[in-house]
Amino acid sequence: MARYTGPVCRLCRTEQNKLFLKGERCKSDKCPINKKRAAPGKDPKDRTGKRSEYGLQLREKQKIKRIYGMMEKQFHITFENALRMSGVTGENLIRLLESRLDNVVFRMHFASCRNQARQLVLHRHVMVNGKIVNIASYQVKPGDVIEVKERSKKLSVIQDGLKEISKSGSASWLTVDEDAVKGTFVQYPRREEVTDLADVKEQLVVELYSK
Repeated sequence: MARYTGPVCRLCRTEQNKLFLKGERCKSDKCPINKKRAAPGKDPKDRTGKRSEYGLQLREKQKIKRIYGMMEKQFHITFENALRMSGVTGENLIRLLESRLDNVVFRMHFASCRNQARQLVLHRHVMVNGKIVNIASYQVKPGDVIEVKERSKKLSVIQDGLKEISKSGSASWLTVDEDAVKGTFVQYPRREEVTDLADVKEQLVVELYSK
């Protein structure tokens, strides 16, 4: 499976926006966005002019891809699936992205970032309905129970992630049992419930792929 292996802080600098790709570091003073670091490249000031319509659409697609840690082919397949569903395509896209297993593990605070959550899934630490699932893109359905294997519950990355529940709580479409390190995917989230993506304009992605 192809994946990005370069410096992730560079991706945030490219988008000039926090994508929260490194967990606690993104909330600290070490984050390059907090330091107002310029976009990467030799002459970033030359690229600060007004963007074309296509440029805006492309940047929005890249931003969403990077938030969820996906490559182009996988992201495009997800969009095609959203397009075939009934309802608003952009909202369907967010719904499919939010129901990926690695994202659900992150939302349940079993990991401090999506990259870490993906690693937990790939290393077979996560079970769905009592069975180990090591596919990060696995689509979780309402009623599915996600839990960490018994012998993995004491892992420091998982315990550190669970501490965040007391600070920010869990997503409204999930229920989480901290002591058992398990949770239930109650329902697909409505677009307005995904508050940390409030500045994401998924409709621009729909327009880009519709050309």
